[in-house]
Amino acid sequence: MTDTTRLPQALQQRIEQLAQQAPAGPILSPEQTAALKSDIKALLKEKNAQLVAHYYVDAELQALAEETGGVVADSLEMANFGAKSDADILVVCGVRFMGETAKLLSPGKKVLMPTLEATCSLDLSCPPDAFRAFIDEHPDHTVVVYANTSAEVKALADWTVTSGNALHIVRHLKAQGERIIWAPDRHLGHWIEKETGVDMLVWQGHCVVHDEFMAYELEKLRAEHPEAKVLVHPESPENVIALADVVGSTRVLIEAVRTLPDRQFIVATDYGIFYKMQQVAPDKELIVAPTSSRERQCSSCAHCPWMAMNSLVNLKRVLETEDQEIVIDPELRERAVQPIERMLAFSREQGLVK
Repeated sequence: MTDTTRLPQALQQRIEQLAQQAPAGPILSPEQTAALKSDIKALLKEKNAQLVAHYYVDAELQALAEETGGVVADSLEMANFGAKSDADILVVCGVRFMGETAKLLSPGKKVLMPTLEATCSLDLSCPPDAFRAFIDEHPDHTVVVYANTSAEVKALADWTVTSGNALHIVRHLKAQGERIIWAPDRHLGHWIEKETGVDMLVWQGHCVVHDEFMAYELEKLRAEHPEAKVLVHPESPENVIALADVVGSTRVLIEAVRTLPDRQFIVATDYGIFYKMQQVAPDKELIVAPTSSRERQCSSCAHCPWMAMNSLVNLKRVLETEDQEIVIDPELRERAVQPIERMLAFSREQGLVK
């Protein structure tokens, strides 16, 4: 395990500040919700637009995406779905790198977001200029970046990966004798190192949601629910992952709830995923893994503050104005899409995606 220098304190503080300042969507009455959904459905039809929503956004947005022929998925499948869609406009309910990925794979479509201010702490933790300088210091390494990065960072990489295919790709690179730079999530990077036996140069970013899950409190919660299975996303700290019965991507965790015979699950990922989990297994009980203790209060409290910025209100507004558009320079797109296409080709060869 080889860690890079920790993130500058000023950058960490800036990320924390932005997370705290992110405005959540408004609380709506049932009548307001119904009226907004009706208006949005009409606008989607009028403009030949389609919703693609992430598992972590508000349940109303996920339900609306499904009701209107869109999709609820992880970031890669969101982009894949959009690329195959015959819509003229894709509206990405998620965070900015997801909108960028959709635009990279669908350059001929207009890609909108309810708000372009919905960012990601992993994206913010890996500034392109600093990362480029780090790469230049290690020219003999293959650069592997997580999907949760900007188009500018993807353009610096050899491979893009997701939490669902990272192990397969790193094992492939290990077999090729490659030395690896990993960015930006340190917890996911360390989990990959442990699972593959590969020693990587690991960038020191983290997700503000998953970094807050607490091992000691999780042990206590599990003692209170001894029959529950513990499901953990690998962006979580190592001592939390060590307590898991299942570790994996959002799709893996949803499948575990659907297929395992257990009735209770303690879930260490963003609780926005409960919408889909309850949909596939309505008779099972889901418990949010702890993010607070008597000594420390949570900040994100198991829900991404930037995902929470997506709402029915700003979704309707962007369909009316079309002003929150993802625009990527063509030359940048040409470089940024290459590591994604490399990942997709490998994943198709391995049967990981269709």
